[in-house]
Amino acid sequence: MRTYPKNSPQAAARLVALAMLADGNMCKSEQDVLARMDACRQLGLDSQALHQVVHSLCEDLLATSSRNWGAACRVDEATLSALLSEIDSPALRLRVLNLCAAVSGADRHWSDGERLLLETALADWSMPHSISRPLVQQAGRYHG
Repeated sequence: MRTYPKNSPQAAARLVALAMLADGNMCKSEQDVLARMDACRQLGLDSQALHQVVHSLCEDLLATSSRNWGAACRVDEATLSALLSEIDSPALRLRVLNLCAAVSGADRHWSDGERLLLETALADWSMPHSISRPLVQQAGRYHG
């Protein structure tokens, strides 16, 4: 998996892209949510740069997996922690969490991969309970 500079727009966008792909597909409702939230502006990228990050993530996922696409979209805990470690700015972490939660809930169903991404980010980033509780409740509301 390629690396990006700490707190770079690409590192942040990759986590959002991972949330989009965590259930094995990227649906229109997820793309619509990103557009409504002006995710490109929030991440500091133009739409072409965001597309390139998503494309690069897909390449990396396929290169590191011999399984089918849905399974390839799930990264192991060590890899996920390494990706999360590229973001250490509290403000950027919160922005990424909000975008990931919105994308994950866009189809009104949270997959195990989406929940794992969110829960791991909350734990690795030691987010305050006042932030993590509403996000976890949102994930639980759409699971099932």
